[in-house]
Formats: sequence, C-alpha cells, structure tokens
Amino acid sequence: MKKLITNHNLILMEAAVAETLSRVEKMELHPRLLNTPLIYDTNHRNSLKSIYQRYIEIALKVDLPIMLMTPTWRANHERVSEFSEFTNINQDAVNFMHELCKCQALKRSLIKIGGLIGPKGDAYNPSEALSTREAEIFHLWQINQLVDAGVDYLIVETVPSFSEALGIAKAMSKTETPYIISFVINRQGMILDKTPLMQAINEIDNNTNPKPIGYMVNCVYPTFICAENQPPELFKRLLGCQANASSLDHIELDGATEMKAEKVNAWGDEMINLHKEFGVKILGGCCGTGAEHLEYLVKHLGSY
Repeated sequence: MKKLITNHNLILMEAAVAETLSRVEKMELHPRLLNTPLIYDTNHRNSLKSIYQRYIEIALKVDLPIMLMTPTWRANHERVSEFSEFTNINQDAVNFMHELCKCQALKRSLIKIGGLIGPKGDAYNPSEALSTREAEIFHLWQINQLVDAGVDYLIVETVPSFSEALGIAKAMSKTETPYIISFVINRQGMILDKTPLMQAINEIDNNTNPKPIGYMVNCVYPTFICAENQPPELFKRLLGCQANASSLDHIELDGATEMKAEKVNAWGDEMINLHKEFGVKILGGCCGTGAEHLEYLVKHLGSY
C-alpha cells in the first residue's frame, strides 16, 4: 500500500456506495448496520457488486490504481453484538470484497481493499465523540476483525473530532497494517471540533508508531479544505479527498430528503485543482457522487 501511494501520482477512490443504494436504487438499509448486511442477500449483493465493479472498470480502463473500502462503516462491536446472526459480518464483508476483485487477476495489484470503520457516534456532532482512551478501546475489536480477514489497509472516515481520531490511530498502529485517518471538516478547513487540520495531524504523527501513511478528508465539498489558506506542509500529509457532490455543509445536508449536487464539472474542476495545485493524489466521491464523477476525473487527469 505504501509503495502504491509513493509510486503513483494519481489514485482513484470509490464514489458513493451506501447512498447510491438508498437514494438511487431505493434500497432499504439496515437501521443499525446500514449496507453491511446486504452482502447476505443475493439480489442486494449483486447490486452492491455492480457499484464497486463500475468504479473498478473506470480506473483500470486507464491503468489507474483504485482504493475500495469494505461496506463496514457502522459494523463496530457495539452494533454487531446486537444481532447474533451478524457475528462474523466484518470478515464476511472483507471476503465479499476479495471475491469481487478476483476477476481482475491481471490488474489486481492496482486494486486495494481498505477495512473501513467510522466514529462511534454522530459523524457530524463532535460532542458525541469518544475520548482518546475510549476510542482506542472501543474500535480495536473491529480493527482486528478487518485485519485478520486480510485487508490491504485500514481507514476511518468522517471523524468529527481530534480526540477520537487519535484513539483510533493508536488502535490501528497496534497492527502491522498501513492506515489512513480521514476527517470531516467545516467550511473553514477545520475538523468539526474546531481543531486545525495541521495541528491534529502533527499530534497524531507524534503520538503513534507507526504513524498513519497519510490523512484525508471526506463527506465535504472540495473547497472546504481552504487549500490556499492552509500551511504548505499540510499537503505533505494530506493525501486525499473523498468529496460530496454538494457544496452544502453537513448541517444543511444532514437529513435532507432529496439528493443535493452541484454539476459534475464544477465538482470535478475543484478536485482537479486540489490535485494539480496542491498535490492531493487520492481523489474519490462521497455523498451524491457516482460513476460520472470518477469518469470526469479520469477524462481530465488520466494522462496527467
């Protein structure tokens, strides 16, 4: 994983998965585990597979690496333990992803499967975040489940606070698996608990061994990074952006009944600017995005 990031100037990341299933395909997600249990139903499994396969095809058509993630954002121990039938759901989700990638034997090295976890509480409410020690203990079970099942890397997404991010990083550093920390930020380019990105990154780097292979932001519009106003050294550690299609912030988007999105080219041009001007090399889509967003990036950056 480290070699792939070092050796490639541009890496695609998947676009929306769970939201595509719920909003586009009108599929009902599990109230506690979201899209993870869909792997056990044949029809739903095929729908999930077709989304991932489309993203893979877009990247491999132009020989770009692509980073996928297991559909396990809410499959932490507390939630999984509520349902006896889902005891092995994290391992089964990893196996699903490996099976999905088998047909890409010749280009399998360009596909990386990430073990995805999320914060314990509301990703948009930092007041619900765990302390560092609480987070290290709480998330370790799921982290170990994903590592034991054979993911290529670990990633936590949509973290709204520094304290929980540090605890997760400490837990991930206990494994031998490379890991990424991805924050949700506000319009001012700060984590939702008001911690500056550079400060959080420095603190995590200084208090973990091994430290993360890098950092990302997700579930935000690309302009929220406020790249021009960030210290230049931030972009030595900020590897990627998995961006929403909408320029609305989390307060405006949370609970919206209709999908919100800017034009694909507006979204894509902002992402391209992050890549060309600031060296952000991992580009993907979050809420409201789909294959057309990745295709726009490939069309305009595939040979860059």
